[in-house]
Amino acid sequence: MQFADFWYIVALSEQLQPNKVLSRTVLGEWLAIFRGEDGQPVALRDRCLHRNSRLSSGKICNGALQCPYHGWVYDAVGNVIAVPAEGDDFKTSPQRRAKCYATKEQDGYVYVRLADTPSVAPSLNLEPFSMPHYGKTGWETVRVINRFANNVTNCAENFIDIPHTAFVHPGVFRTSRQQKLEMTVERWNGSVLVEYRNENRNLGWYSRFLNLQGAEIKHSDRFYMPNITSVEYKMAHNRHLFITSQSVPETDNSTLVYTDVTYNYGIWNKLARPFVRWTAQHIICQDVEILGIQGEAIAKYGTQFYNTPADTIHIFVESIIAAISRGEDPRLLPNQSLKVTFWV
Repeated sequence: MQFADFWYIVALSEQLQPNKVLSRTVLGEWLAIFRGEDGQPVALRDRCLHRNSRLSSGKICNGALQCPYHGWVYDAVGNVIAVPAEGDDFKTSPQRRAKCYATKEQDGYVYVRLADTPSVAPSLNLEPFSMPHYGKTGWETVRVINRFANNVTNCAENFIDIPHTAFVHPGVFRTSRQQKLEMTVERWNGSVLVEYRNENRNLGWYSRFLNLQGAEIKHSDRFYMPNITSVEYKMAHNRHLFITSQSVPETDNSTLVYTDVTYNYGIWNKLARPFVRWTAQHIICQDVEILGIQGEAIAKYGTQFYNTPADTIHIFVESIIAAISRGEDPRLLPNQSLKVTFWV
């Protein structure tokens, strides 16, 4: 198994308008993204075969992409179909073909897979992740995009880490109260599942709205290989939300994160939307700052970490990512389950 076997978001569907070209980077590969004549997403290596210009700076001509430098034109599978300097002498050639990548469109996202032929059997199903309750009746989704100056692993771990919230997001998300919490952390089939106990009101500004009675919250965190986290909070009736992030590795220290906050607040769904968006973006901006600081320290001193029991979730996530880095299938790692006590 390789990281290139997986599907990565490269755009919102709404961003990829006809006659528009987007420049993206995934796993260090430059991509030019556009819609072909049939309206389907196309992903080509962002390099013209002629003189190495960037195709993403070009323009769309009848569903084909024209290089901005000398006007070479590429179709939806990367074939060069026109060379202006050759005029009537132009002939197609199998050697004149840009690298083309598989694309899919799902849940309002455009995905790209870099592997020509995945190294795992198709039956093992490495399909794009299905976003929880997206577009379903009774649910609203707020979608935000942010870039982090850190790697995918540290971003994913941050999104499912409780202890940092009291210090990075004090008052907004949680406040340090030294409340005793319990969690069960399980690594299973290439995923990590965490179930929490003893949580109630410590949810920041909106605690009264989210959990007026102070009942115990049903809270779980999940990590799905290689880059997806999904946090679920279920409180009182019609107080149910998911925070799902897909972290796209641009380079070793740049990660573009697409986050969906999908919630069911009953009659408050529409009214709550601007507050949900503002709060989500405010919290993520705080995470962008702290992960940028961490990234600077890692660049200088490396990644030697000293873990506590509360970091068990990170240890399991890192074991999955490390397996893929070795070319192994993390689903073959032994299943593990641990109960942990920690304080927030």
